[in-house]
Amino acid sequence: MFQGEVDTDTTVVVCGAGGFIGGHLVADLLRQGYDRVRAVDIKPPNQWFQKFPQADNRSLDLREKDNCYRALEGADQVYNLAADMGGMGFIEHNKALCMLSVRINTHLLMAARDMDIGRYFYSSSACVYNAEKQDTPDVEPLSEEDAYPALAEDGYGWEKLFSERMCRHFREDFDVTTRVARYHNVYGPFGTYDGGREKAPAALTRKAIKAKLSGSGDIVIWGDGTQTRSFMYIDDCVRGTQKIMHSGITDPINLGSDELVTINGLVDVIEEAVEVDLDREYDLTKPQGVDGRNSDNTKILNELGWEPPTALRDGMEVTAEWIEEQMQAHRKAETTSRFAVAH
Repeated sequence: MFQGEVDTDTTVVVCGAGGFIGGHLVADLLRQGYDRVRAVDIKPPNQWFQKFPQADNRSLDLREKDNCYRALEGADQVYNLAADMGGMGFIEHNKALCMLSVRINTHLLMAARDMDIGRYFYSSSACVYNAEKQDTPDVEPLSEEDAYPALAEDGYGWEKLFSERMCRHFREDFDVTTRVARYHNVYGPFGTYDGGREKAPAALTRKAIKAKLSGSGDIVIWGDGTQTRSFMYIDDCVRGTQKIMHSGITDPINLGSDELVTINGLVDVIEEAVEVDLDREYDLTKPQGVDGRNSDNTKILNELGWEPPTALRDGMEVTAEWIEEQMQAHRKAETTSRFAVAH
C-alpha cells in the first residue's frame, strides 16, 4: 500500500491495534518489512480484530498515564488510533465515554514529549466539523477551515477537536512532530458489523444479508434515507495515514473519499453487492447524525498529489463478501451446536 522507503530499524507503535483500522495498519507495516512493530490495545489479544504473532502485542489501558509510557518505550513513530467509539448509535448515547478518550491522547503526547519520539500521528474525525455547515443533504464538501467557528458533534467530535489542538500545542511548545488526519467514514473487511458499535455501511450490509438469508427481504434504515455521506475504503485509509505521517503537513487534513452518496444510494450499492432486493422501512426515531457530510480533497491533492481512489461500489463488494462469510460461518456454528445438543 504505502510506497516509501522502509527503515527496518524503526520501532513503530500502533495504539488501538486491536481495532478495525489499527489491525489493518499493523498488517500493512508488517507487509512492508517493518520488523519492530508494537501493537497495543486495551482488549486482550484474543479479542483483537486482527492479531499477528510477528508483532509485539501488548494489552494496555492507555487511559492510564503509566501505560502510555510503557507503550512508547524505545519507539520512533507512534500512530494513535485508540479511542472508545463506534457508529452513530454508539456516539449519540455514550458522549461521556467518548470524551474520556481525551486521556489517551493527552498521556500519549506527554510520553512522546518526554521520550523524544520522532513522529506522532493522531486519528481525528470529520465529526469535528461545524454542524451548521452540514444541515442539508446537498452539502458543500467540507474543507479543513470549516472546523471553525467550532460546533463539533457533541461528545465525540468535541473530544477529537480538543485533541487536535493538543497535538498542535505539543508541536509548537515542545517540538513534538505531530500529524493529524480527519477520517471520513472508514469501512471494509475485518470491521465491526454488529453489537451496536458498527457504522452505517457494515450495519446496513448485515441487515441486507440477514434479509436475504431469512427470505424476508425487509430492511430498516435509520432516518429517511436522504442523508448524504462519503465513505472511505480501509486500504485507502491505511495508505493515506502513512502518507500524511511521513509528510510535511503540520495542520489537520481531510482523509476521505469525495464520492457523495445518499443513505438510500448506499443501500442500492449494498443490494447489488449482496444480490438481494430489499423492502425499505424508515425509522425516524433513531440517531441519524448530520444531514450531509462530504470531504473536500483539495488540500490532500495539492500536498500529496493523491486522494483515496477506491469507488464505493468496489469497496462494498469486498466488504459485503467478508461480512456474509462471517455471518454464514456463525450460522453454521450455531446449527452444529444445536444439532450436537439435540443428539
